[in-house]
Amino acid sequence: MNTVVVIPARYASSRLPGKPLRVLAGKTLIQHVHERALAAGFANVLVATDDERIHAVCEGFGAKVVMTASTHETGSDRLAEVAQQQGWADDTIVVNLQGDEPLTPVVNLHQLVRNLEQRPQDSIATLATPITEESDFANPNIVKVVRDEQGMALYFSRAPIPFQREGGMPVGEYALRHIGMYAYRAGFLKAFAVMPPSLPEQLEKLEQLRALANGYRIHVDIAAEIPAVGVDTEEDAVRIAALLQQG
Repeated sequence: MNTVVVIPARYASSRLPGKPLRVLAGKTLIQHVHERALAAGFANVLVATDDERIHAVCEGFGAKVVMTASTHETGSDRLAEVAQQQGWADDTIVVNLQGDEPLTPVVNLHQLVRNLEQRPQDSIATLATPITEESDFANPNIVKVVRDEQGMALYFSRAPIPFQREGGMPVGEYALRHIGMYAYRAGFLKAFAVMPPSLPEQLEKLEQLRALANGYRIHVDIAAEIPAVGVDTEEDAVRIAALLQQG
């Protein structure tokens, strides 16, 4: 099937403004992410931004880049605009590669595409990893997911789910951390663009709940490789710059 990787990149960030243009190990963060997608073997890669500075830098290193509205609340909304702009066929697979994750494992990108290719009844594929620390399970900044026996998402939450009545953290693969990587069908993105935010989405601030609230199926697989952290803080930038410098 046709597959395209879209890297959403915005200048505004509450914790690290302008981070797509932050230079790490001799290149901007957005260039590192773009090169990661190319290294994964994807021929069709583009950056979606609402900022002319990011647009200019991306054109400078040879990336295909498109401008989008500055009003999008979520990355999925931005990708939905791109899908409309580009006129992609409904069965096109669109991979959302976050613009602040230059160390995304290539194997995970391939896993997302393969899972959606093999599951024509599903609209979205995403990944999760087991949570091993109770502090992470209780942390509202770590999104948890519960899935059914077929690996389909039942619910995503910032709360510790599933709740264990006897106390402590669920064992096995029931305590799962959601990784914010997605592969969508373009037809779903076009529909997503006109869906009003659901109440669970507004409460949890999790865009994937809009899809669940409207009856769309989300397949959740255990990630083939645990990804490194993204660049959210100054400390992350320093750490990842060192890793990139080491190759």
